[in-house]
Amino acid sequence: MMQNVHLAPETDEDDLYSGYNDYNPIYDVEELENDAAFQQAVRTSHGRRPPSKTSLASSIGRPMTGAIQDGVTRPMTAVRAAGFTKAALRGSAFDPLGQSRGPAPPLEAKKKDSPEEKIKQLEKEVNELVEESCIASSCGDLKLALEKAKDAGRKERVLVRQREQVTTPENINLDLTYSVLFNLASQYSVNEMYAEALNTYQVIVKNKMFSNAGILKMNMGNIYLKQRNYSKAIKFYRMALDQVSSVNKQMRIKIMQNIGVTFIQAGQYSDAINSYEHIMSMAPNLKAGYNLTICYFAVGDREKMKKAFQKLIAVPLEIDEDKYISPSDDPHTNLVTEAIKNDHLRQMERERKAMAEKYIMTSAKLIAPVIETSFAAGYDWCVEVVKASQYVELANDLEINKAVTYLRQKDYNQAVEILKMLEKKDSRVKSAAATNLSALYYMGKDFAQASSYADIAVNSDRYNPAALTNKGNTVFANGDYEKAAEFYKEALRNDSSCTEALYNIGLTYEKLNRLDEALDCFLKLHAILRNSAEVLYQIANIYELMENPSQAIEWLMQVVSVVPTDPQVLSKLGELYDHEGDKSQAFQYYYESYRYFPCNIEVIEWLGAYYIDTQFWEKAIQYFERASLIQPTQVKWQLMVASCFRRSGNYQKALDTYKDTHRKFPENVECLRFLVRLCTDLGLKDAQEYARKLKRLEKMKEIREQRIKSGRDGSGGSRGKREGSASGDSGQNYSASSKGERLSARLRALPGTNEPYESSSNKEIDASYVDPLGPQTERPKTAAKKRIDEDDFADEELGDDLLPE
Repeated sequence: MMQNVHLAPETDEDDLYSGYNDYNPIYDVEELENDAAFQQAVRTSHGRRPPSKTSLASSIGRPMTGAIQDGVTRPMTAVRAAGFTKAALRGSAFDPLGQSRGPAPPLEAKKKDSPEEKIKQLEKEVNELVEESCIASSCGDLKLALEKAKDAGRKERVLVRQREQVTTPENINLDLTYSVLFNLASQYSVNEMYAEALNTYQVIVKNKMFSNAGILKMNMGNIYLKQRNYSKAIKFYRMALDQVSSVNKQMRIKIMQNIGVTFIQAGQYSDAINSYEHIMSMAPNLKAGYNLTICYFAVGDREKMKKAFQKLIAVPLEIDEDKYISPSDDPHTNLVTEAIKNDHLRQMERERKAMAEKYIMTSAKLIAPVIETSFAAGYDWCVEVVKASQYVELANDLEINKAVTYLRQKDYNQAVEILKMLEKKDSRVKSAAATNLSALYYMGKDFAQASSYADIAVNSDRYNPAALTNKGNTVFANGDYEKAAEFYKEALRNDSSCTEALYNIGLTYEKLNRLDEALDCFLKLHAILRNSAEVLYQIANIYELMENPSQAIEWLMQVVSVVPTDPQVLSKLGELYDHEGDKSQAFQYYYESYRYFPCNIEVIEWLGAYYIDTQFWEKAIQYFERASLIQPTQVKWQLMVASCFRRSGNYQKALDTYKDTHRKFPENVECLRFLVRLCTDLGLKDAQEYARKLKRLEKMKEIREQRIKSGRDGSGGSRGKREGSASGDSGQNYSASSKGERLSARLRALPGTNEPYESSSNKEIDASYVDPLGPQTERPKTAAKKRIDEDDFADEELGDDLLPE
């Protein structure tokens, strides 16, 4: 074992630390002052002469430059030492490092008042103003953005003048000037100061020092398009198109799209077709295909409509759905898939797909009624084309839209048949079809079928807010308001933006007399639908139920601002002012209601009574005459006309009116009493004849009453005595006291009637809300709504192509 142990030797022949104290005598500078040869060489030019090898070697102890020693040649060096001058060495000590001169002077400070520093500071301020202007514009503060842009422009001009004074014109910062002018023009444009924006753009475009400034002519074209100057817009778009090279393909396509939009707005559909056909041949996209379909629809070319629709369908979406499905059980892959399922790229893809489906559905609804002999055949063709494309799931939506079109044409049987066929599809389509069927049966008052199909819709898709709303409607119709509220709440939990459910739950709380909760629901809905007349009316109605007429009037005034010609709202305002005792305001709103709808008998009765109270008998006559035309079987209106003639002193006209009324209603006791009194006052012979008739009618009336009493088997209760004709007309409650012409207490009380206002609870303003209905997205719209939708579609789709600046 010890044989492997080796002891260190006591003396090591190779010392690791040897030689550290040895040095070359060449580097010995301590004896240079005593070396005569070295001093002679420094002070005189003796050193420039090549000395002998022996003397130099013996004098300094080192080889001379270029000498060979031990077989190695010493490198050549400069004759004159670096850093030494003759003048510095004469009469001074040897100081090669210059230590005798002391420390170095401090660095010179920058002069803040120098022109260069002023220019740099001013340039920095201009850049900051441009940035602040852009930030303010992005935040929506357009006025502040414009002010900042103007300040940047003023300071930039000052900067240019100062720079011209200090440096040459070639050193001017053109990029800064360009950015300032471009920002100023943009801010003028967004503030709708189009003339100033065009002038600023012209300054940029005409300056040849700005490279690629010609592309800004596209923005000038956008401004002319906003001004509806279509010829100039097309001119500038084409000039911009000439400035863009063929390499920049995307920019050229966008400019051509703007040209197409301009031609459409100018009504030049043939030129627009040429632009969009070129785009679809070079780089097909959804907007170009959609607008091309619209253009062919405008010119009425059926075959070209079909081809354009097929081109629109064939535009690739470029969305890979497979990457969002995890192909294996690898946890790392699953984490990546989960991370990208809802990222910004995925959201962009969803928006693109939704836009494609919107364009396809709108195009199909537009061309289906005209491409074939019937709209059903047109829809069938569109469905077949869609089924053969990548949008196969839209075929069922087109079938539902076909059923809605049948509804608009009042062909309910065909609509129901199509919707029942769709019940056999997948759960989503089945739920949508059952929801529409439920709404149809609900509007047809078949609540049993409506409830059945609402159950099918809910079971197919529990998270369908429209199905839950319809189910709540059927329960509401059966009077179970608590259960209806539960369905509406569930619909709101699934979709907080379901305005139908929120509206209906407000009505439910109103039925349950939970007015505070109902008011809260309608106020929330008002925050969503700011200009909804139905919501505003319901808020006013709840305030009226809460006995707060001032608030009710305030909200009804908002309704009038939205729908100023609604007679029901105007009459309601008149009623509230009448209850408050403000007759003048009540008359104003009742009169406006009568002007827009002169057939409301309650409004006519109030206006007639108002003129009687104010003793304007002639004006009251025209209202009672209209009431007699609306209700010709009601004797009271003709009696009121005769009474007004009597009070105004026109006795002959009053007599003629009473006689005419007697011919129409010969058994009316009240009319005969007036005839007897009037003929007696006028001294006419007919008074006795009318008196006999009156006596006979009164006798017959007594006999009739006795028979009624005997028929009750001696019962003490008797019905109220009828004062009118034998038919028991409700208009016979005018007493014959005094002169027999005084208004009844009921008519005098008309301005302050205590009857409930039924239209505020059961009848609503819009037919869509005559009772809580299902969501409008799943049921046919009214004709007015249809027109609004079509107008919005035209503006939205055709104007959407403008390239943002």
